[in-house]
Amino acid sequence: MAKNRRDDYDEERRPSKKSSSSSHKSSSKRYDDRYDDRYDDDMGRGKSKKKSSGKKKNKKAQAKKQRRRIILFILEIFVLLVMVVVLYGVLKTEKTGKVDLKEEEIIINDTVKEKEETTMKGYRNIALFGVDSTTGALTKNTRSDTIMIASINQDTGECRLVSVYRDTYLNLSNDSYNKCNAAYAKGGPEMAISMLNLNLDMNITDFVTVGFAGLTDTIDALGGVYIEVDSTEISHLNNYQLCIAEDLKRSYTPVKDTGYQLLDGLQATGYCRIRYTAGDDFKRAERQREVLSAVADQAKKNASPAALGQIANNVFDKVYTSLDLTEIVELLADVTNYNITETSGFPQEDMRRTATIGAKGSCVIPMNLEENVKWLHQFLFDDNAYTPSAMVQECSRQIEADTSGYGK
Repeated sequence: MAKNRRDDYDEERRPSKKSSSSSHKSSSKRYDDRYDDRYDDDMGRGKSKKKSSGKKKNKKAQAKKQRRRIILFILEIFVLLVMVVVLYGVLKTEKTGKVDLKEEEIIINDTVKEKEETTMKGYRNIALFGVDSTTGALTKNTRSDTIMIASINQDTGECRLVSVYRDTYLNLSNDSYNKCNAAYAKGGPEMAISMLNLNLDMNITDFVTVGFAGLTDTIDALGGVYIEVDSTEISHLNNYQLCIAEDLKRSYTPVKDTGYQLLDGLQATGYCRIRYTAGDDFKRAERQREVLSAVADQAKKNASPAALGQIANNVFDKVYTSLDLTEIVELLADVTNYNITETSGFPQEDMRRTATIGAKGSCVIPMNLEENVKWLHQFLFDDNAYTPSAMVQECSRQIEADTSGYGK
């Protein structure tokens, strides 16, 4: 259970897990009953023979029955062992890319709990992280170059995406302020999710993290994605995909033409990395949302639920997530019901500025965090009268105090 961020809260007690001994005892009893019934039937038949014939039991027949019972018992044990082995294999496969989050370590501001029953009711919010890794380092010690929030209206299937710019100056959830992508490097997904919840009044408890290999393979499995490429992007796209191809030890195909076209996995991943054009990192975040939207479109158009399930199986070991594979497959089965309707970035363009904050480097500064959070809840949940929590207000004051002497 996520912890509320306030001074005097009573953490709800998590229900204790039932001991497995009772269920084991119950299953043993069922087996014993079956065994006893079979034993009684055999003995009953023996008694009936004794009554009708009045003769002494044949020792050989009795021994034969005893052997039959032993063989049946061994067969049942063997079948149970096979089932255990199969179940272990299934569970092991499902948990390859899964982590059980320490939910008690995830911060959720106390007033957000009230909103879960009003304006946020029916929404599922998931954090999406993209890390600059080709070696599979997805857990921590690597900064999250991509930070997104996917908010799904479970009643309508409408999905809205928000990029949180990686250099945004925020509380890392431990009362130290820095670029927000440092949270993932310092404390993995728990700290990164807490950072989002604390600064933005969110209630996120699930996440998906992907590196270059996972994104590339997913796009290839879908048959590529359609993206509009302009003349300022081609050289950067090819340079990035060359670097990624070398790291992943794969071949690549240069993009030669501009215009709306089908990009393969490496090409699309390279496109996501472009930042040296007009718009800089803000434009890069927009490209990332564009590719994610294109992936969703391609999944709906070209892949059946069965095919999507197979894709999930194939790439699951290249992602790091709090979701079970079965849960992902269930979400994919309903992919045609989901629709990415709007995307945007945080902080908002007219409520942000950039400045170099000493040794922390160039940062994106929310000029007023409170106002940005009001906008975010309006964008995601259509809440036009949202009042940010006391924690957001405190962070807003601290950000202003830390950055007021820097830049314009």
